[in-house]
Amino acid sequence: MTLAARLWADNSDVVAEVLAHPFVRGIGDGSLDRRKFAGYLAQDAFYLESFARAYAFGLARSTDTETLLTFAELLNGVREELKLHSSYAAAWDIDMAGVQPADATLTYCEFLLATAATADVAVICAAMTPCMRLYAHIGTTLNPDTAGPYADWVRTYADPEFDEVAAVLENLLDRLGEDSPAIRSAYRRAMRLELAFFDSAWRA
Repeated sequence: MTLAARLWADNSDVVAEVLAHPFVRGIGDGSLDRRKFAGYLAQDAFYLESFARAYAFGLARSTDTETLLTFAELLNGVREELKLHSSYAAAWDIDMAGVQPADATLTYCEFLLATAATADVAVICAAMTPCMRLYAHIGTTLNPDTAGPYADWVRTYADPEFDEVAAVLENLLDRLGEDSPAIRSAYRRAMRLELAFFDSAWRA
């Protein structure tokens, strides 16, 4: 089993909590309050900018050409996701300008940027992989046919192309990392922060 696969399996308890959370279940059955979803999108767009900066740290600190080009590819993927958020904002009449980040959003962003600024590249990958793999898993677990107004969101993350991007980051983690306390801690912390992010959107 690869390192990324082991980490995913060892955090299956958090994955189960995410899938059982009323926010995610509300997306899956289309019952989620539209205001909560709109607030979540605004927070997620704010978060994605920090996610992109963390990729940029990884790119800048790469020690070989293959890793540098991989981070550049991943950074481009965030650009496409931000474009998606912009289209949602237009369709749902959401004002993305001047978003005030929630505490959970700030905590997650601070964790990513602190890790990217101080840890080695493998640990950066470990801190960023859960977001990508978890969203791909949510997308393929939920059913767009029952998601009502959130069907397009589900299809976006169920798209095989999104899974492929998640796999690129996992492959980078497998190539650069080893099973260590630092890697495990970063991965687990990111998983718990993902859960807190959904919980914050639900309680908003």
